[in-house]
Amino acid sequence: MSERSASVLLEDMRDASARIARYVQGKDAADFLADEQCEDACVRNLEIIGEAASRLPEEFLSAHPEVDWRKIVGLRNRIVHGYFGVDFEIVWRIISVDLPSLRDFLDRLQSA
Repeated sequence: MSERSASVLLEDMRDASARIARYVQGKDAADFLADEQCEDACVRNLEIIGEAASRLPEEFLSAHPEVDWRKIVGLRNRIVHGYFGVDFEIVWRIISVDLPSLRDFLDRLQSA
């Protein structure tokens, strides 16, 4: 279990997702795939999101089944342990399709 509280872990996730949004602002898939620094920065922040999610208490995860926590943690594990096989087209899809709903969820939690 993490020494960081759930609220701090969620803030870590919010911060990392906001960074990703800033990094890709105004970019399309082709721009993203042509920018190694942006790819690397986004992947690092996806790792942070996954690591923070992996440390959230089970009670919190169970209380929020609308988020696929297993996939978030699985992505982190895939990136960290299979770094040589990162598919940046999949990363772009995650950033452009899946991450906005996670950001919305995190924003709603903060507002509550």
